[in-house]
Amino acid sequence: MLMTMKKKYKYLFGPVPSRRLGLSLGVDLVPLKTCSMDCVFCQLGHTRKTTTERREYVPTEEVLAEIADWLAQGGKSDVVTLSGGGEPTLHSRFGEVLDFVKSKTNHPTVLLSNGSLLYLPEVRRDAARADIVKITLSAWDEESFRKIHRPQPEITFLRLVEGACALRGEFTGQIWLEVFVIPGINAQPDQIKQIAGFAAKIRPDKVHLNTAVRPAADKTIRPVSREELEKLAGLFNPRAEVIASFAAQSDHSLVLHEGAILSLLRFHQCTAENISRMCNIPHAEAQKYLDDLKDRGIIRTEIHDGATWYTVN
Repeated sequence: MLMTMKKKYKYLFGPVPSRRLGLSLGVDLVPLKTCSMDCVFCQLGHTRKTTTERREYVPTEEVLAEIADWLAQGGKSDVVTLSGGGEPTLHSRFGEVLDFVKSKTNHPTVLLSNGSLLYLPEVRRDAARADIVKITLSAWDEESFRKIHRPQPEITFLRLVEGACALRGEFTGQIWLEVFVIPGINAQPDQIKQIAGFAAKIRPDKVHLNTAVRPAADKTIRPVSREELEKLAGLFNPRAEVIASFAAQSDHSLVLHEGAILSLLRFHQCTAENISRMCNIPHAEAQKYLDDLKDRGIIRTEIHDGATWYTVN
């Protein structure tokens, strides 16, 4: 049975079970919602002020010290992922974090990015230090791009595609594309076909289809059904994979304690059923922990499509 971290870290979270990556140790390099975009589907809520300023948002040496300590404490995960509360490539030294992980462990490294800054050579250089780079591609032209992602003015659809294509030419690791499908915006087959055309130019190793199974920044957004996503997946060559967790499951068993639940909820809204499945415990036990955390004001609830979702205050 695998233990999640009990020690409190400021920049590390998890390990969090992921269908794509196994057990993922998250590394958060920017303050919450520090991002170049304000995506309508973001589960972390609205970005109050978008930015493209690249700087050292958190002390890199402290991040490296936490990773070293986690390893010294016997921390185990399948991958180490730069993700968290915003766009990690805004952090000017994210490449050094990737290098440090590689120098200390055999864990594959993953960069979860919206792809907005890959048009910059220095960002591509550092991104290429990861084993896997995941990029979001949910639009097919400038109008749809601005409607879905609401980016900073200098971030354009063409720049995103050109940056991703340039990375493909410079990078020997894997590129994954995630297409977030939104009813009434980009869910029609002709729209997805256009997205698939741009995906073919980027030549990713994998394409993933996702949808709003968790509450989004725009509360009017609803998910596309799994059946519809499976139909749309066939429009990509090779066929895309549906990753939306309509019933979140994990092959990993976690020891349930307050730290484990908070690690899961810090960046991933969950229902009691999600917690039950991820932690391999009875639903009633998961609900007991969640009710206690809510009563103490540590987490809050939100109703979405008739389900109760929990997130950290």
